[in-house]
Amino acid sequence: MQQSLSRGSDPLMLRGSLIVLRRKCGKASCRCCEGAPHETAALSFSVGGTTQILTLRAEDVREVRVALSRYRRSLLALDRQALAGIAMLRRRLDADRAKRRGARQ
Repeated sequence: MQQSLSRGSDPLMLRGSLIVLRRKCGKASCRCCEGAPHETAALSFSVGGTTQILTLRAEDVREVRVALSRYRRSLLALDRQALAGIAMLRRRLDADRAKRRGARQ
């Protein structure tokens, strides 16, 4: 039974990119010596300006993909909220300027 990566009721959220690592193992008798290299899914992410990579098990790829998507959606929602806040501040400042101009005349 696969254990979920989520903690309690908090859905898993991940920042980074899902990548595929391709490599040759070095065994002379392996198919990768002359054919396709071995492939492993991995999560690539940056911490403090340093790229880090976590290799994944095949059964974790779907959950990681969903968690990455959840992060991107949350980031877009946060950006929309911040832009709405800027628009509201701009309207308020414009209204204050208009009042001051009207009071001077």
